Amino acid sequence: MTTPLVILAGGRAARMGGGDKCLLAVGGVPILRRILDRLARPGRPVVLNANGDPRRFAGYGLPVVPDGIAEQPGPLAGILAGMRWAAVKVPDACHIVTVSGDTPFLPADLFERLVAARAAAGAEIAVATSAGRTHHTAALWPVALADALEHAIREEGFRRVGAWAARHRVAAADFACDPVDPFINVNDPAGLAEAERLASAG
Repeated sequence: MTTPLVILAGGRAARMGGGDKCLLAVGGVPILRRILDRLARPGRPVVLNANGDPRRFAGYGLPVVPDGIAEQPGPLAGILAGMRWAAVKVPDACHIVTVSGDTPFLPADLFERLVAARAAAGAEIAVATSAGRTHHTAALWPVALADALEHAIREEGFRRVGAWAARHRVAAADFACDPVDPFINVNDPAGLAEAERLASAG
């Protein structure tokens, strides 16, 4: 069974003044490259969810899929785009794993831990947790939930990933924060500065 990786980079990065957070460098390495170095594996399909001109990502050789909902209603639309892409391009995929495109320190065993947590709990979805916080965009999602998710976005106005996930059986995979919380994200200039500090500290 193949489980694709979907990197969610469709946000507007308003708090960073626009642009693509995944292309920002941390420790001299773009965040997107850091994510790929940690999570890309031979035989594991990877797709980037991003809006606008896909040519700006040409150097990575990844397929780029935009949100399928015009209003760009946040990461739920990116998760849906990943599900739809997997259903067509990776027909044997029962699940996808999503991560945010602004997380430079993701754990290399994210896939394995999410899959194990879902199986152990008999759940539909598995999400990553650390330091008492739930990271709903670092998660394992069944592709079969695509129609239900699209209905929730279009017809019910859902925008929060956690609120929609709560409709389903969810398991948690908890990750240690030593030496660093692996789900730190770069949301604003202060977050970028902190990521640079952590990278320079090794």
